[in-house]
Amino acid sequence: MKIKPLRFLVILGLVVGLSGMLVGCAQTSVTHRANTADTWSSIQRKKRVVIGLDDSFVPMGFRQKSGKLVGYDIDLAEAVFKLYGVKADFQSIDWNMNVTELHNGTIDLIWNGFSITPQRQRQVAFSDTYLNNDQVLVSLKKNRIDSYADMQGKVLGAQTGSSGANDIDTYPKLLKDRIKNHDAVTYDSFTNAFIDLNVGRIQGLLIDSTYANYYIKHQAHPEDYRVTVGAFPKERFAVGMRKGDVTMRRKINAGLKQLAANGDLEKINEKWFGHNVDTPLLQNH
Repeated sequence: MKIKPLRFLVILGLVVGLSGMLVGCAQTSVTHRANTADTWSSIQRKKRVVIGLDDSFVPMGFRQKSGKLVGYDIDLAEAVFKLYGVKADFQSIDWNMNVTELHNGTIDLIWNGFSITPQRQRQVAFSDTYLNNDQVLVSLKKNRIDSYADMQGKVLGAQTGSSGANDIDTYPKLLKDRIKNHDAVTYDSFTNAFIDLNVGRIQGLLIDSTYANYYIKHQAHPEDYRVTVGAFPKERFAVGMRKGDVTMRRKINAGLKQLAANGDLEKINEKWFGHNVDTPLLQNH
């Protein structure tokens, strides 16, 4: 039987559409299984876990001039997994895509100054909090910004996908309603944001206090900067993982508690922060 060209195209379109739907359903099913699976036995068998991070986030995880990856979270993750005979491998990711990378199975964990937020809790499971953090406004003293109100009409910077960028939108009266264009200039890394702050392209930068304090301390003229604490809520750093990784969560929490009890956590704190750090795990010991 001859099929008319128009009818043929309609049938072909239906077949292609149905195939696409089936592939999409299959991919969704695979992703769902990956996110609900408990992968600890597989990780123990391979003796390897892959941790995603923004490798420019000092002092949590960053590359030295030699290219070596170092940082607070690097030391902490390696110490936790050493307890279980598992090697921690670190993979640089686009921080704005961290949850997508986790769900796709490219990485096993997000461990890099990852703040607990209601939005993220809907997508990932979190370990216990291992560090508390504040969002602070960093400016140059010569710009005479002594409070958030002084950012009126000025340009604000933030990192794309960061909890700070989320806070700007969540609490608009603090900064969003004041700043130029009522929106922040976003950057792929805080390193690039500081470059623009230093040359005057932006007048303020909303950033994690852990990063700000470390960065400023290591500048040639730290006295040039002002750090202003506002009314944004305190943040909690924790390890992000897929919802199905119940055993992984239990193992990480137990490992963190063990490091707090045996003194190793305090040594890591001292190495990267001195005594100026808020660690909930040590408050219980």
